[in-house]
Amino acid sequence: MDSTDSSRAFVKDVKRLVVKVGTAVVTRSDGRLALGRLGALLEQLKELNSQGFEIILVSSGAVGVGRQRLRYRKLVNSSLADLQKPQNELDGKACAAVGQSSLMALYDTLFSQLDVTSSQLLVTDSDFRDEDFRKQLYDTVQSLLDLRVIPIFNENDAVSTRKAPYEDSSGIFWDNDSLAGLLALELKADLLVLLSDVEGLYSGPPSEPNSKLIHTYIRAKHQAEITFGDKSRVGRGGMTAKVNAAYCAACAGIPVVITSGFAMDSIIKVLEGKRVGTLFHRDAHLWVKQVGAREMAVAARESSRRLQALQSQDRRKILLDVADALEANESLIKVENEADVAAAQEAGYAKSLVSRLALKPGKISSLAKSIRILADMEEPIGQILKRTELADGLILEKTSCPLGVLLIVFESRPDALVQIASLAIRSGNGLLLKGGKEAMRSNAILHKVITSAIPDTVGEKLIGLVTSREEIPDLLKLDDVIDLVIPRGSNKLVSQIKESTKIPVLGHADGICHVYVDKSANLDVAKNIVIDAKIDYPAACNAMETLLVHKDLACNGALNELVVELQHEGVGLFGGPRASKLLQIPETRLFHHEYNSMVCTVEIVDDVRAAIDHIHQHGSAHTDCIVAEDQKVAETFLCQVDSAAVFHNASTRFCDGARFGLGAEVGISTSRIHARGPVGVEGLLTTRWYRNPERPFFYNFLVLLFNDIEREWTRRRW
Repeated sequence: MDSTDSSRAFVKDVKRLVVKVGTAVVTRSDGRLALGRLGALLEQLKELNSQGFEIILVSSGAVGVGRQRLRYRKLVNSSLADLQKPQNELDGKACAAVGQSSLMALYDTLFSQLDVTSSQLLVTDSDFRDEDFRKQLYDTVQSLLDLRVIPIFNENDAVSTRKAPYEDSSGIFWDNDSLAGLLALELKADLLVLLSDVEGLYSGPPSEPNSKLIHTYIRAKHQAEITFGDKSRVGRGGMTAKVNAAYCAACAGIPVVITSGFAMDSIIKVLEGKRVGTLFHRDAHLWVKQVGAREMAVAARESSRRLQALQSQDRRKILLDVADALEANESLIKVENEADVAAAQEAGYAKSLVSRLALKPGKISSLAKSIRILADMEEPIGQILKRTELADGLILEKTSCPLGVLLIVFESRPDALVQIASLAIRSGNGLLLKGGKEAMRSNAILHKVITSAIPDTVGEKLIGLVTSREEIPDLLKLDDVIDLVIPRGSNKLVSQIKESTKIPVLGHADGICHVYVDKSANLDVAKNIVIDAKIDYPAACNAMETLLVHKDLACNGALNELVVELQHEGVGLFGGPRASKLLQIPETRLFHHEYNSMVCTVEIVDDVRAAIDHIHQHGSAHTDCIVAEDQKVAETFLCQVDSAAVFHNASTRFCDGARFGLGAEVGISTSRIHARGPVGVEGLLTTRWYRNPERPFFYNFLVLLFNDIEREWTRRRW
């Protein structure tokens, strides 16, 4: 049952309203006019007209009506041979010319039956460029309204200068939704009602079971959450066009309600202040209490405790459901991601950022596969790490448990959201995510898809998506609720967060990764490793940024071969003081530089110890590798390079959570406490001591027996 909404008290002051009815309301699914629906709508308008409301109607449907009539006429005038030929699409402007008169004749007939007079006004985009036209339009409409005449507006598509009625979206208005918004402003309306074929604006396509009706639209809250479905089945716009028109009108001070044109009395209910449809209002953000930083973090903690209380197989099922949901919604995710990529390119973002932003073909399937691998891994929660017998019958156990609530701040890469969320679910942690603004739409749809797979017994607030940068300072103050912050980004970002919080920070900073090619290296192996480390994914944090080469290789031509290989692959080169002079390439201004692109630095060093010193001075303690056949040299490098990952004869790209068998990673930590390198499930766990005095004697007997056997086995082995 509809209830009166206090936020809709403004309706008591409404006298003049613009009502826009779309093609999907005017016509049936087969393209014919929906006479019953149209009659019910006009009865509402007649009732409001008699009550003293000033009604302005904006109607779509002329092109659809004209197309239906022309198809019939073409069918009647065609021979059997004509019908067997390929049928050309009818000209949209011709359809509009035929349909306008037919549609207006229908309105006139129906209104006449209700003893209401109507009038037709056809306008084009170019008309509104003329100030005199706009003044005359207002005066004419005012005269009609004074006479209780209902003006009916439509864009004159038949003579419009647009390339095609359904394609060109340029100009002052570009469809009848935006025309309705423009007329509401020009004619000083008190309310705009946009009638749709659904009840209002939903959080996702209305056909999806998890989509919810949004009663009051708040841009800061809902813009990132909403997933739009397909455009109108027959008209030019769809819900996206309605939302844009409604938001623009609301910002100008005109309340807007998007509601169903299929309901018998939807407009009357709106004017009675009932809570129907979706309201757009300039002051809407003042009416709704926003979820604060603390509330979001507390909700994540409460949900995480419910998650931990589940059986292992139930937590596993959530992950499998997440993987299935990602694959089922791949097309929606692709649309949102492509929109982010297009916006980033238009804004002139660096190619490396755009590369990290894009979800390439097969990425969703790959992420789903990783999640399933993670689900099939050994249960991480409640693992007994240590069992100690303190006294006869008294057993103390050290077990693994979740950290609590994690705050992850990451840039650019929307796939990171999926990995982090799946790891949080597997490890039983609550999660707050703040992604980069350039990935806003991708992050929103991924967050929505993932949380939709979380059962109500846990709650979708287990994973919160922070949409505003302004919320970060408040979150960083919550050291009593948030247990760990993981910033994934530049050193500047990590430093800023460390300086702003008492919460422990697990740093994921720059990836200044080195490959050192020793004089003992197999040149073919070196070429393969160097090329893979640089060009496999240049934007990744584990891509090679600096190539260090033993001085002897500069003399025997091996350095030149490596350089030629890189240049052949399109890699731009900068050199250190020695390499730039020898190779005649530009000298780098800074060794500590993460290119994240097809560029790297080359430098010549005296030996392995010089390479180690260079890495310690200019690296970021991320991932470094040596290519060498001399085992002693390799051991020196492996033992002395102080980085999170150090490899012998392997590419830096090998440093990855999935390749390490972790299933996924929240990042690659360059910190030393409490996790280092690729951080998987284990890095998101802590420990607690556990004693259960109610365990039966037989259980304690078995534990003691096991401990005795283990001690005896250890004694005999030694």
